[in-house]
Amino acid sequence: MSQHKPVIAKGVDWTMIWLYIAICLIGLVCIISVEYKGTENFVQGLFAFKKNYSKQFFYLGFSAIIAIFILLTDSKFFTATANILYIFGIFLMMLTFVVGKNVNGSHSWIPLGFMNLQPVETCKIFTSLALAKYLSMPDTDFSKTRSQAIAAGICFLPIVFSLLQNETGLALVYFAFLLPMYREGLPAGYLILGASLAVLLVLTLLIPTTHLLIAISKVAVLCIFFMKRKIKRSKNLLVIILSLWGISALFVGVAVPFMFKNVFQKYQADRIFSMVGRDNPYVENNTSQLDTTATAKKKKGDGENYNVKQSKIAIGSGGFAGKGFMKGTQTQGDFVPEQHTDFIFTSLGESFGFIGTTILMLLYLAMLLRMVVLAERQRSTFSRVYAYSVAGILFFHVAVNICMTIGLAPVIGITLPLMSYGGSSLLTFTILIFILIKLDADRQMVLR
Repeated sequence: MSQHKPVIAKGVDWTMIWLYIAICLIGLVCIISVEYKGTENFVQGLFAFKKNYSKQFFYLGFSAIIAIFILLTDSKFFTATANILYIFGIFLMMLTFVVGKNVNGSHSWIPLGFMNLQPVETCKIFTSLALAKYLSMPDTDFSKTRSQAIAAGICFLPIVFSLLQNETGLALVYFAFLLPMYREGLPAGYLILGASLAVLLVLTLLIPTTHLLIAISKVAVLCIFFMKRKIKRSKNLLVIILSLWGISALFVGVAVPFMFKNVFQKYQADRIFSMVGRDNPYVENNTSQLDTTATAKKKKGDGENYNVKQSKIAIGSGGFAGKGFMKGTQTQGDFVPEQHTDFIFTSLGESFGFIGTTILMLLYLAMLLRMVVLAERQRSTFSRVYAYSVAGILFFHVAVNICMTIGLAPVIGITLPLMSYGGSSLLTFTILIFILIKLDADRQMVLR
């Protein structure tokens, strides 16, 4: 009698795998372009585990082993352990307060010797699985407020620990889980409310708080004046207008100042306001949170936007076809801070120009569209929710990181998936993507 043996290639979506490999290799090339100076033995340096490109090479090898292991794992393992893994992820985030180390003002790293583990990164995997597990339960009715609140709690609990660890950028990533929740029936009203508050947040950057509060009050008064006949017929309309006015006023007058004084670090708030040409109005109450790394960069010569300005110079100097591999003067000269991590996109732009960046954008777009295709062909709610979670996380990272490097978004420490140097980021996205590939390979199964 023959025993069933797992076949790694059975049902595997090779399109996703080739896209993954292509982006990883482009990332490695960019890190080499930034760090390798041409005077040392490249092969020896590649296996020495001393340079960043050497470490990334080994991280890629380790990620490949993990990917193969995932493809050989039974898909039921992910449903059976989803809640346990989520609890473990929260435990790791709490553990950073005990054994964690401080890196660039963020106390969110656990040293493992050969690499530093960032639980707020890896917890995105566990949160994706836990959300998929909850929404796929037979007794979950997502049309009810209670179920929506529980799902939101699963997604947003890690945000609390992220903020306590001064990881504001990664905390924002967890809002990507609104995508799978919306796909599963979250009322559009929540998204409209969120978008409206986002618009108000932008307005607070452009307009002084007092002036904005006056403008909001005038809009409310005008609405009441022009809708007075309808209000006479239905008092509920007046309640709605006053409620919206109250929420807006509290958000602008209380929530936003609190956020910039207590949630964002000073250098982050300074960068956000400097983007719109304003001084940080909350600086007087935030001097204790001054980040020494950011101060050093400011002294280096160009204020709070030094990183972004150097990044834009590097990308712009690449022109249409780029300066060529390892010929970028800005990146080779180390003018762009964090150019092998958060600003890796600048290396691609300077070395390979518009052509190189366009190819990368098309690869990311192809991967995102492929994820949506995989999500929509799943029989299982678990697999579909998980697929949309991965797509949401990937989209958020790519959009924010690229906008960050070209000056369209503040610098908040978001990595470029599969491109940026770092074991935690690479391993996290490898696991996220290959669990999706495995679930898709077993899409005929109904998982709960």
